Amino acid sequence: MRHVMPGSLRASPIGLGAMTTAGTCTSGGGLDDAGTIRAIHRALDVRVTHNGTTEPYGPFHNEEIGA
Repeated sequence: MRHVMPGSLRASPIGLGAMTTAGTCTSGGGLDDAGTIRAIHRALDVRVTHNGTTEPYGPFHNEEIGA
C-alpha cells in the first residue's frame, strides 16, 4: 500500500476503524476478540498504519486488544 504525507506524518490512506471492536454500534452481539485480532493482523499485512480508536468506544477495550 502506498502511503501519504499529510505534513510531516507518513500514514496509510486507509485506516482501520476500531469502533465495533469494543461493541459500540453493534446489534447486541457479543464481542469477537479473536476476529478483531485477525482483522488487525490483516490490516498490518497490507501495511495499514492508522488505527482509529478512542476512549468512548470502550473504554480501553479496543486499545488493549490491539496492543
